[in-house]
Amino acid sequence: MKKMLFVAAFAVFGMGMSNAQEENTGGYSQGDLFVTGSIGISTESTGDRKENTLEFAPSVGYFVSDNIAIGLGLGLSSSKFEEPGVVDFESTTIAIEATGRYYVTPSSQFSLFGQLSVAYLSVENEQGAFESNTDGFGLGIAPGVSYFISNNFALEATVGILSYSSVELDGASDSTNSFDLGLNFTNVNLGLVYKFN
Repeated sequence: MKKMLFVAAFAVFGMGMSNAQEENTGGYSQGDLFVTGSIGISTESTGDRKENTLEFAPSVGYFVSDNIAIGLGLGLSSSKFEEPGVVDFESTTIAIEATGRYYVTPSSQFSLFGQLSVAYLSVENEQGAFESNTDGFGLGIAPGVSYFISNNFALEATVGILSYSSVELDGASDSTNSFDLGLNFTNVNLGLVYKFN
């Protein structure tokens, strides 16, 4: 599914390039406000076993200077695992995230940026009568790219390259800590940005 989204984004990117006018389109400057978000849907099946996942992550950002934007985001993710003869398993994740971005060439149609994010995580798992809740936090650093296809709309992509999370099951005395360093295309997030004038 992510491959299809990746191909679709590059198709739109190509159309935007071919239809671009001579004048500079889009770009950011101090005081600009923007909203962005991403949606992910995936389905996987092996025989009678099925896994469905839906992800939705809207966010808003504000340029405090020409190169620096700060933002807040909300991430929602829901997964359901079904298999005949086994009690269904459902997992819901909520993340509240604060971000900071540094744009290399914010006033241009095309710009690279680096993003630092800090998130609060809450996970609820349910399997039959059994329920568990997990809380924690996460940190992430990701490079990204932004490309304006019009004065108000831009496509953006980030690749998770460095992340750390610490989560603890309610009632547990130990937390689970995860560290990830890598550049692979399973961590690509594509989004559409709307900039307010």
